[in-house]
Amino acid sequence: MADKVENTRSLRYRGRIEQVGICFVRLIRLFVYQNDWKLLPMAVIIAGLVSLVVRNDFFVTMEGTLKGALALSCVAIWNGCFNSVQVICRERDIIKREHRSGMHISSYIVSHMLYQAILCLVQSGLTVYICIIMGIKIPAQGLLTPWMVVDIGITVFLISYSADMIALWISCLVHNTTTAMSIMPFLLITQLVFSGGIFTLPAWSDGISGLMISNYGVKCIAAQADYNNLPMATAWNTIMKLKDQDITVQASVEQIVIMLDSDENEMVVAIRTKRIADASQELLEIFAPEEAQQFTEFLNMIGAAPDNTTFGDAIDAFRESKAYENAKGKTFTFHVTIWKLIELIGVEKVQDFLQVNAAVTQQKPYYEMSQQNIANYWIHFLFFILAFGALSIVTLEFVDKDKR
Repeated sequence: MADKVENTRSLRYRGRIEQVGICFVRLIRLFVYQNDWKLLPMAVIIAGLVSLVVRNDFFVTMEGTLKGALALSCVAIWNGCFNSVQVICRERDIIKREHRSGMHISSYIVSHMLYQAILCLVQSGLTVYICIIMGIKIPAQGLLTPWMVVDIGITVFLISYSADMIALWISCLVHNTTTAMSIMPFLLITQLVFSGGIFTLPAWSDGISGLMISNYGVKCIAAQADYNNLPMATAWNTIMKLKDQDITVQASVEQIVIMLDSDENEMVVAIRTKRIADASQELLEIFAPEEAQQFTEFLNMIGAAPDNTTFGDAIDAFRESKAYENAKGKTFTFHVTIWKLIELIGVEKVQDFLQVNAAVTQQKPYYEMSQQNIANYWIHFLFFILAFGALSIVTLEFVDKDKR
């Protein structure tokens, strides 16, 4: 009888490719009958919650895009890790028995890789779909495909599948599900901390960050969102919090003239191009009576008449006059709120100036929106997938050495 069973098993496990098919069909049955399908609605719920938080600024501002890239990467990593972290260790005894009966470990792992690839693909599609219906504004034009939504979907899939393969290796490495689930928080927190997206990392951590899926995930999604060409909102938001703050400005005539003599500062140019009549009225409205009197005195000093002459022309003419040498040491003191100064220059001009110029300081080459950049990150993900798939095979080959 034993010989008959042994012969049956030998026939059943004749070739590696055939074994892959047999194991894959078995995994499909487990998906249906052991409730592994619950991983799909979980992915939908997580994607929906994250989209609610990041949808207003994702693909809109630098800060919002970076937070969104990190959040989307974490969703993909979470899905991938929980897909496979228990699948090997929970049936370790069965694997040992089947291995001794002729099952090839490589066939068994490859079947899991195929199954997990399909699962990650479905989860990634659902994640991107939920992001869209929740209002995240994904650009239309893609880089490596005609559609950006497809590019983002491929990135999410590769991140998820890379994390899935790491978790699969951990499942091969440990001997029970309790140990596997104990390792999971450490793995997820490490990916979050060393992602390099939101957190400023010390120089010594560069090597560690380079080994993190999250690091390449954040960079890839941010690059696809054209991070370097988005406005930065932090400076403007900070100004808005301080808009009612009173400030005291004390300056000499010489300092005022020098400040208003620049053709490079957009805000100064906006003041210089105003007609004296318009500028005078606006400035008189924002100053208290005593400051308004000082401003009127300054206008009289530079000889500005309320006609079509611009402020810049009046300042230039005054600087070339003899009166300037006699008056340049005189000081004026003004009290005004930050918001009134912004209104004087122009709210939109100040906002654009702050957002654009602050954004320039935050541009990074690894966030550049280019085909080469994106392809490079995708290659890194493929390396993770193949490397940890191979490690899983090598690790599980020692399954027979488990203590009985």
